Amino acid sequence: MSEVVEATTMEQQVDTIVDRYGANKQFSLAILQDTQKTYNYLPREVLEHIAKRLDISLGEVYRLATFFAAFSLQPKGDFVIKVCLGTACHVHGGPRILEQMERDLNIKAGQTTAEGKFSLEAVRCVGACALAPVLLVNEGPHGQMSGAKASKLIVTLSKGNDAEGEEG
Repeated sequence: MSEVVEATTMEQQVDTIVDRYGANKQFSLAILQDTQKTYNYLPREVLEHIAKRLDISLGEVYRLATFFAAFSLQPKGDFVIKVCLGTACHVHGGPRILEQMERDLNIKAGQTTAEGKFSLEAVRCVGACALAPVLLVNEGPHGQMSGAKASKLIVTLSKGNDAEGEEG
């Protein structure tokens, strides 16, 4: 019984998003973006429903969902940590910060912790070179990072604090 309720809820949520754009396939990317915000990733059943509602093939929806790096087909953690490895961050220690976070979280870049609390990503420039090295937590910037600051940030987040973006 609960599976039916969950499926109906999912369909209703997706329908609300699709209806916001008039079920117009020209807005496929915007629909996928809003859906990603809702679920923190793009579940297969959601993509199937979007394809049906927009009257396009599932392959077309998957093409869009896999082409753009902003989309994920795998569940993300409550905290998505993106470590910048662009030129300025690389020169100022970005790779060492990524290694520290991998050790602290016991995962590699591109993975999510078993309990689903953290996802770790290595990204190219985040456009905050003056803050180098920088990382983002759920898109909030944390600049002038070091291995020690990164470890402290993980502890803070593990305790349930949001750790709003900070510049230093």
